[in-house]
Amino acid sequence: MPLLNFKQAGSGENLILIHGLFGSMDNLNMVSRTLAKSYCVTNIDVRNHGDSFQKNNMSYSELAQDVIELLDHLVIDSCAILGHSMGGKIAMQIALEHHQRVNKLIVADIAPVAYPAHHQKIILGLKAIDLSKVNNRKDADQQLAYYVKDHGVRQFLLRNLAKNDHETDEYHFKCALNYISECYPQIMLGYQGNSTFHGKTLFIKGGNSNYITAAHRPIISKLFPNSKAKIINDAGHWLHAEKSVAFNKIVSDFLIA
Repeated sequence: MPLLNFKQAGSGENLILIHGLFGSMDNLNMVSRTLAKSYCVTNIDVRNHGDSFQKNNMSYSELAQDVIELLDHLVIDSCAILGHSMGGKIAMQIALEHHQRVNKLIVADIAPVAYPAHHQKIILGLKAIDLSKVNNRKDADQQLAYYVKDHGVRQFLLRNLAKNDHETDEYHFKCALNYISECYPQIMLGYQGNSTFHGKTLFIKGGNSNYITAAHRPIISKLFPNSKAKIINDAGHWLHAEKSVAFNKIVSDFLIA
């Protein structure tokens, strides 16, 4: 298997950053730029995202194994891992199934549970974009607006657009849209195993987000008995971007504790 695409910055103890669905390593740049002052930060593109390889399977056990193989390649025996949304589920899977490789776990605005399907319009909208009629991102944005009303969400999604080469104006999606669509039921699943991670764990919730609720506390406590939680007020699901200073301070304080 090929390795995940990655980039590293900084030096010191190792910290791995894992982005969410339809994202890429660049989504966590605001985190990596700050933490690379004190740590060796490795940003990755999850399979079927960014510049990583594409494969029609997105079970969390395989997504976790992708990261383990990269850690092996980089000769990282143990590290801290931070994951946002789907990346948080991958991070939890790594900690639960490969606990010896994780010394601290940080999960941003996601729980280890199954979620109702809620990205259908996004997937339909992205598939509906006629790339032959796209000369710039504005063209794509106008097509996507029929399906996705929120401008900020559209801008996030359209970061997946890239030109085929420097000599043409043709665009393509960097993410493997068809594979993500086919694997979407896997992505929505919760943790399927019976393991427990006893290492230090931090869940960070956006105060305006409903991805982590009081109903999730029992399963979180069962799987991660040494966990605690922080809430960032006036932040939604993209809390690391909306409140980057507060988010980075919470992460930094947890890593040095």
